[in-house]
Amino acid sequence: MPTLSPNLELNKCPHCRIDNPNLVEKNRLETRDHKGSRKRIWSTYSCVRCGGVVTASSNSVGGEVLEHYPENPSVDESLPNKAKAFLKQAFDTVHAPAGCIMLCASSVDAMLKEKGYSDGSLYSRIKQASVDHLITEEMKIWADQIRLDANDQRHADENAGLPEEKDAQRTLEFTVALGEYLFVLPNKVTRGIHRAGE
Repeated sequence: MPTLSPNLELNKCPHCRIDNPNLVEKNRLETRDHKGSRKRIWSTYSCVRCGGVVTASSNSVGGEVLEHYPENPSVDESLPNKAKAFLKQAFDTVHAPAGCIMLCASSVDAMLKEKGYSDGSLYSRIKQASVDHLITEEMKIWADQIRLDANDQRHADENAGLPEEKDAQRTLEFTVALGEYLFVLPNKVTRGIHRAGE
């Protein structure tokens, strides 16, 4: 567990996802709740690579970090293994947007295959999932855009520019949302129904 020290030792920067980031302390302050208790020491850190800011708190200077914001993104365990693996890799490569976008398309493909859509191309699987109302028309349009963006990179389309990190972030956002819609939310509902019946 990291400690509240001059350098915050996280495995990855929550902004650029670089391994073992150099997060340098910029500021420190002490807070308490409205009753004057629940003392916390807060430090703000800046990633030397991307300039992103991370805030962390502890009960004492040099003490174990109890919380930090933003947290590193995580992939829900409800996702199928292959889709989850591609999505984890996509999060780790957001600083390499072309690779991130291709991994997101692979994750979308794996999700659809897990739902029984394995025939034909990714285009036809997306279309059929929409026809069958597994996904909405709007989700189909967005999923198809991810497919096209990934194709541009996979085939080095001369007419397509290189994606930027914001493009990778947008693609990640949809891929996570699709996973939540197809797997995470149904899993939560099933668990909730099961708990209610106990």
